[in-house]
Amino acid sequence: MISADLGAALPEIFLVVLAMALLLVGVFQKRQALLRVFYPSLGVLAITFLLVATGPDRTEAFEGLFVVDAFARYMKLLVLLGSFVSLVLSLRYIQRENMARFEFPVLILFATLGMMMMISADDLIALYIGLELQSLSLYVVAAFRRDTLRSTEAGLKYFVLSALASGMLLYGASLVYGFTASTDFTALASTIEASVAEGDLALGLVVGLVFIAAGLAFKVSAVPFHMWTPDVYEGAPTPVTAFFATAPKVAAMALFVRVMIEPFGDLAGQWQQIIIFVSILSMILGAVAAINQRNIKRLMAYSSIGHIGYALVGLAAGTEEGVRGIAIYLAIYLVMNLGTFAVILCMRQRDRMVEDIDDLKGLSRTHPMMALALAILMFSLAGVPPMAGFFGKVYVFMAAVQAELYTLAVIGVLSSVIAAFYYLRIVKLMYFDEPAEAFDRPIGRELGVVLGVSSVLVLLFFLQPDILVGGAEAAAAALFAG
Repeated sequence: MISADLGAALPEIFLVVLAMALLLVGVFQKRQALLRVFYPSLGVLAITFLLVATGPDRTEAFEGLFVVDAFARYMKLLVLLGSFVSLVLSLRYIQRENMARFEFPVLILFATLGMMMMISADDLIALYIGLELQSLSLYVVAAFRRDTLRSTEAGLKYFVLSALASGMLLYGASLVYGFTASTDFTALASTIEASVAEGDLALGLVVGLVFIAAGLAFKVSAVPFHMWTPDVYEGAPTPVTAFFATAPKVAAMALFVRVMIEPFGDLAGQWQQIIIFVSILSMILGAVAAINQRNIKRLMAYSSIGHIGYALVGLAAGTEEGVRGIAIYLAIYLVMNLGTFAVILCMRQRDRMVEDIDDLKGLSRTHPMMALALAILMFSLAGVPPMAGFFGKVYVFMAAVQAELYTLAVIGVLSSVIAAFYYLRIVKLMYFDEPAEAFDRPIGRELGVVLGVSSVLVLLFFLQPDILVGGAEAAAAALFAG
């Protein structure tokens, strides 16, 4: 039994053991501690990726606290990819900006561990432990540049508001436990199914579900629990913002989907109303609030709120097709954001970071290849065919239509059209305005590789979509089979 449990959690065990070992290496290494920890951290993430990819099809471990299935494996691979690329993007920045401390990659590893535990959580207690492990690491990296007021403020805001959301989630979990006498997802599903069949559903259970949904909505930065996102994205160091916008978003969304579908699937009539409301508000705010933003990191914050709204459309459908759409959307979203933040990290003038959108004016003449890659990514974020972002939205909107949520699908399409304005404005600045001051050269090989690969994947996705779609279908099927 113990060996089976350890085998199911082998990637997580490998990751935590190596993370603690690297922490000790950093502590006892007096010179070049960052580099002696940074590159092995990339290796740890790569090996963990392979361990997850070759893991078992479906296994429950630790008395039902931990589950490994195709859905968990798919989402963990996305999280590990996001963490790996975010770490690659960060090296030059942290060396230049007086952040060259070995704790940074170690914190990313621990945050990734928390995300993987969240995705495989099959119990409300396991869910909370994974969530807090991730959050504790994110609090620190948000304020990692402790000599600047903006970074410290970002960390403090995220800490205070995240603690509030965690309290709401924990209160909801306690209510659910009080009315069902269980925290295990399988037992909860059986109890709720019996209560619904008998017509004896406790009101307190529904209230607990509402609190859990509110806590998870904060973690994915959905409206009206989004208030931390623009300030934290703007104030945190740019590589940290890139990390926040990718891996934690995927993990939190995966957790949201598993919690709503597995234990509370029979309460879809109750939580579907909440998800529809949150999705509509997120799509509208993401489309409208970003129009007047001049700081590109704040613009990307509102963009992420809008994209989470689109992903929630798939969850609102509550079907296997909806979950498949979410899985496809999150993978495409991850690639688009990593490429976009690679460009933002290239925005340096006279050896200092700039963040104003107007600094991109005339980029097609000063950095034509960078402008081309960013234009492709902006078209994809806007949902313009044949870019990958268009297909991501098609899959979630199709799921909504099949679930007869026609109004939600129409609002999603309209908000996508409105949001296209601020994406296309960036393209207009790059190609039709007079050049601003040119960005520093060279941009860095790792930034160029990430930017090039992401833009090519986004541009050519339509040629071979089956690889991603097939994995997403298997993930969705596993979730509903479980």
